[in-house]
Amino acid sequence: MEKKWKVGFVGTGVMGKSIVKHLLTAGHEVSIYTRTKAKALELIEMGAVWKDTPGEVAACSSVVFTMVGYPQDVKEVYYGEQGIYQHGDENLIVVDLTTSTPTLAIELYEKAKEYQMNSLDAPVSGGDIGAQTGKLSIMVGGDEDVFNSTLPLFELFGEHIVYQGEAGAGQHTKMCNQIAIASSMIAACEALSYAKGANLNPENVLKSITKGAAGSWSLTNLAPRMLKEDFEAGFYMKHFIKDMGIALDEAKRMNLSLPGLELAYETYQELAKQGLENEGTQALYKAYVK
Repeated sequence: MEKKWKVGFVGTGVMGKSIVKHLLTAGHEVSIYTRTKAKALELIEMGAVWKDTPGEVAACSSVVFTMVGYPQDVKEVYYGEQGIYQHGDENLIVVDLTTSTPTLAIELYEKAKEYQMNSLDAPVSGGDIGAQTGKLSIMVGGDEDVFNSTLPLFELFGEHIVYQGEAGAGQHTKMCNQIAIASSMIAACEALSYAKGANLNPENVLKSITKGAAGSWSLTNLAPRMLKEDFEAGFYMKHFIKDMGIALDEAKRMNLSLPGLELAYETYQELAKQGLENEGTQALYKAYVK
């Protein structure tokens, strides 16, 4: 018989909500907390148990997933007076799905050990679509035995789940992912701009180029949204800017030059200054359409 977990989940946003649905559908007992309770009502109706603080979630769980916006939010839900570390029991497994800094991932791991808990950094990729379909890519850092024990839970919402190594390795891998996406988003926008400039039918162009050597997740999933002028966030521009900033900081520490990433970062920042930070990453296209 498959083990049923007492699962906690902190941060039920665009992606977190879908992940919780997968956990509930599988029959696990799920306690949740998010900043705005009204946004979690659908999950509560499905059987999730509301808690008033991250600490309350931790106190009744054997594993807690967190998925919040920024590194400072991660620190708050883990280190705060009403946070996870202050209220969780020994042997609690904490799994941060947030895209955050490798340095913070290592800090969380070391602090968890002080509390006799276990910590994994497990950022994901695949956006709202991947979360809804349970086909996220999950890159995991931490102790391998802890990863193996929680793998059945990861498999409920992930399709490509890879153990990357010690604490922080998951976040470093996510930086590789975001760097690749940054350049592929520029490529998708430039390809569509060229298609329009050449008086081609962009939809037909996508039928050809998404299936060839140029194919990418961005081209397949986000370019059609660009053409429909659907800029609703599956992944917020402001969060992508945060991720690129982390990657550039880490690259600087390693004495690496990443001009493609720098160009994407600067372009997204210009769009954010125009008030577009709460739109999806596909809104990069607006920098190319006049």
